[in-house]
Amino acid sequence: MACPHIKNTSFKVPSAYTQVHKEECTQCFESQDGLGGIDVCLTCFNGGCAETEQCHAKTHYNTSHHPLAVNIRRRIVSEKPKRTEDESPPPQKISKLAIVPDSETIKYEFFTKVRCRACPGVEVSKDTTPELNAIVEAILATLSSAKQSEVKAWEEEIYPCEHTLCLTQDSPKKLETQDLAHCTECDLKENLWLCLTCGTLHCGRKHYDGSGGNNHGIEHFEKTWHVVSCKLGTITPEGTADIYCYKCNDAKLDNELAVHLANWGINISQQLKTEKNMTELQLEQNMKFDFSMTTEDGKQLEPKFGPGYTGLKNLGNSCYMASIIQAVFDINTFQDRYFIQLQDHASVCQNDPANCWDCQLHKLADGLLSGNYSLPIPSTTDNDTLSQEGIAPGMFKTLFGKGHEEFASMRQQDAYEFFQLFCKTVSQKEHTNKDQDPTQTFEFSLEQRLQCGKCRKIRYQVDPSSSLSINVPAKRIGEEDSKTLYEPVGFYECLDNFVQEDTVEGYNCPHCKEKTTAFKSVKFNTFPDVLVIHARRFAFVDWVPRKLDVKITFPKEPINLDKYLGTGQQPGEDVLPEDEVLAEAPSFDQSAVEQLMGMGFPEIRCQKALINTGNNGAEVAMNWLFEHMDDPDIDAPLATAPPSSGPTDDQITTLCDMGFTPAQAKKALRETNNSTERALDWLFNHPGDLGEAGSSDPSSGPSIPGDATPPFDYRVKSFVSHKGTSVHCGHYVAHVRKEGEWVLFNDNKVAIAPNPPIGEAYVYFLQRFHSGKSYTE
Repeated sequence: MACPHIKNTSFKVPSAYTQVHKEECTQCFESQDGLGGIDVCLTCFNGGCAETEQCHAKTHYNTSHHPLAVNIRRRIVSEKPKRTEDESPPPQKISKLAIVPDSETIKYEFFTKVRCRACPGVEVSKDTTPELNAIVEAILATLSSAKQSEVKAWEEEIYPCEHTLCLTQDSPKKLETQDLAHCTECDLKENLWLCLTCGTLHCGRKHYDGSGGNNHGIEHFEKTWHVVSCKLGTITPEGTADIYCYKCNDAKLDNELAVHLANWGINISQQLKTEKNMTELQLEQNMKFDFSMTTEDGKQLEPKFGPGYTGLKNLGNSCYMASIIQAVFDINTFQDRYFIQLQDHASVCQNDPANCWDCQLHKLADGLLSGNYSLPIPSTTDNDTLSQEGIAPGMFKTLFGKGHEEFASMRQQDAYEFFQLFCKTVSQKEHTNKDQDPTQTFEFSLEQRLQCGKCRKIRYQVDPSSSLSINVPAKRIGEEDSKTLYEPVGFYECLDNFVQEDTVEGYNCPHCKEKTTAFKSVKFNTFPDVLVIHARRFAFVDWVPRKLDVKITFPKEPINLDKYLGTGQQPGEDVLPEDEVLAEAPSFDQSAVEQLMGMGFPEIRCQKALINTGNNGAEVAMNWLFEHMDDPDIDAPLATAPPSSGPTDDQITTLCDMGFTPAQAKKALRETNNSTERALDWLFNHPGDLGEAGSSDPSSGPSIPGDATPPFDYRVKSFVSHKGTSVHCGHYVAHVRKEGEWVLFNDNKVAIAPNPPIGEAYVYFLQRFHSGKSYTE
């Protein structure tokens, strides 16, 4: 019987910008390589697994009533020989740097069939109608949504700068072949950079592992201020090459490259690309950063498989995300919310699964915790060792990165910044039902204490928080193999430094009516179930970010934090009067201020940088600081705004439409100088605040996150470590304590870790220990 739905379905051929999910199911990690393949909906181009237990293709039909789909299945048939250099097409002129995965080594055979979900068991020939044939052929030919996102994320715009546009060169001369053979300062013959100003050749930067170069290019710039260099080996006859501007400290475009090279007798038409460009090398270098998968005696770590032991494939510089995800999804609240509670979500979801937060978080949780994708396979490098393929969280990364310039890219990011943004996003998505918000397990409050040194009056303030950022004191003890050695520091010593009293000069005391010296300190007002601690291991040395390899020694468990609980106002303490509201001080992200101060910047500069960059995080603010370090008013006091006249009805309505009460909206707007965007952020950071109309009865006031009932005993449940000299390169891994043993999650490699490097971690997750529970789990 012919399928009647072909004539009743309106087909629209996908354009180059249409998201076609044909490689992977949008609600699980089944792919074209599975026995059932992927059904691609011919109406909305959703991808659903077929012939599996979950059969999300059928679920999609039940919720959307889109009957027709093309099933795509593939299998590997042979290795495809690589093209020779003569067969390679000439590269396009570089205006963007992009990395596209090299899939030419494998040849696939594809199997397709069109079927109708409304007519069970009915298969349809794609040649039934011209329209059906056209849309099926377009789906098979189009770039998948995964590949579209991947290419877009890798793209980095490269532009000329004033230094390449206005380059002044020395008198022309022809460089002899021997002049281009090696660095003028050493014998290195690779990673060579030609100064386009004077024509000398120098080696590039030295990487953390000693590879790369000897920094002679940078030293040449510092001596001569010749700012533009070209990397030999990357020059092509089409006029492309790696150009670097030391003044801008970034890759740039030289529109007159052929002319500038001809000045030194280099004929661009005779050049061949023989070395990898900077973006290719950056990816390769980051992928080389690896934590040892062997024990001290050289034995291979024992791999782990099954539920909770699923690895995450590296998408290219995605280890910062993978390591945090492994630590977070080991926590019960996240497992319960996104794995257990959302098991039936797909059957009732009316949204596009690829853009549905709940769909993607359940997909991620199911992939990590079900065990379906943690199956042993023979290693490609050692037949005696079993490994696993793991899952690729590309769809989640694409959704998470939407609208965020940095996290949408394929550049390496800071793991702690990802954790903060991830928790903030989860809290925003769950704000209509806070009881289900799993990030509440991280929430606690800090007690700020301020005392005027003249009148001795005191002010207490309680601020909510979801993590702690602490300095790691660096005590240099020597040097070994050009590497600085530091004395180990105790965990309690780090916290002692965090709570110690600081001096505030020029405090405008509201009681003394003059500037005095004040003293401020911070302690815990409440404690969370899971305490996240960011160990600041990066500092600026001569304005260059450096990683401090300081080992933190931990006490025997349990780790007791009782002494860090604040006391609140004590008998006999006089409270400072409220400040007069003469002007409204600008607000900023205090955690970002602390991060920047940990890098060595003065507080006033940190605050200015955050305000001028829209409170978009420490990294953006840091770049602003470097660009404005010489501003004459960089250390001037912050300007204040005149008192506002109050929020508008439209602003209050906007916030109420998002699920907040008018009282909460009014207070948030008042606290943020009537900025709707900042007020929304304030509301998410103060979830328990009832607003201006809240009851004056303390018992019915805003709820304070966390618990204030001792004892506060903790143990390290997981930690994220970083290997490399900078947060923008290197490699992150996670160690998680499961069933009494430590497990290493190194991308898609998962193994038991007998001796985890707990003292070298960057982000710690401390689980509170409650009486009656065992430490060994």
